[in-house]
Amino acid sequence: MKKKNSQGILPASPYIVWSSLFIVIPLLIVVFFSFTVKSGDNYKFSLENFQRLMDPIYLKVFWRSLVLAFKATIGCLILGYPVAYLVSKMREGKRNILIMLFIVPMWMNFLLRTYAWLPILGKNGLINTFFSNFGIGPFNILYNDFAVLLGMIYNFLPFMILPIYTVLIKMDNDLINAASDLGADRKHIFMKIILPLSMPGVISGITMVFMPAVSTFVISRILGGGQYMLLGNLIETQYTTMNDWNFGSAIAIFMMLIILLSMAFMNKFEGADDKEGGSSL
Repeated sequence: MKKKNSQGILPASPYIVWSSLFIVIPLLIVVFFSFTVKSGDNYKFSLENFQRLMDPIYLKVFWRSLVLAFKATIGCLILGYPVAYLVSKMREGKRNILIMLFIVPMWMNFLLRTYAWLPILGKNGLINTFFSNFGIGPFNILYNDFAVLLGMIYNFLPFMILPIYTVLIKMDNDLINAASDLGADRKHIFMKIILPLSMPGVISGITMVFMPAVSTFVISRILGGGQYMLLGNLIETQYTTMNDWNFGSAIAIFMMLIILLSMAFMNKFEGADDKEGGSSL
């Protein structure tokens, strides 16, 4: 039975009120709009909004968004895991400074961080200016998939590094020392002990990168030049330009289902890793 405080109010009451106002009620409004269409001054129940999602034009947007988000997640993992591993092996003072350096750029406005890539990747930007001194270029590295992917990796890389780093610094070094005493080399220690035990951090990092990557609209608008749409851009257009909140809500619900399914899939692997704890030598 739940205990109440001296005033007879459950301790979780503030959280319930906050969740209701800022999570449950907005979500219900989005769900309502997604399953209705406007008929005069009223709304009527309809599945028309979800049927529109099957249009090849929108399916192409979904596919492009998922592919770019997947590539960005893999890129962040390839770059983030070695960085997190190397930093975790440093002395505490030094690694705290390096982690702070990863966090500090996140204090800057997301929009400004993305705009900063324009003078770097532009036709007369730093990269093309540098190579022009050697008679090379100019390269078309702005307003395409490469620029969008680069912007995603840059902005979301800390979300991959931090959870992996947190798991690695908490790892029991006695396991590594024991494996070394039993004759295991560095390759086997990493593959059989460090990597399996760090999988919860990897799974968290993948989730934290994939979710914002699949729904971003600022990066694709600025670095993609508005030449094509991602899911985030499509939703924004429906709300701000087309004034079609019903279809925009349906897209948001569909995207939320994709993210929830992805999280459930990743959590399944995370649960299996927690049970195993590591691989045998």
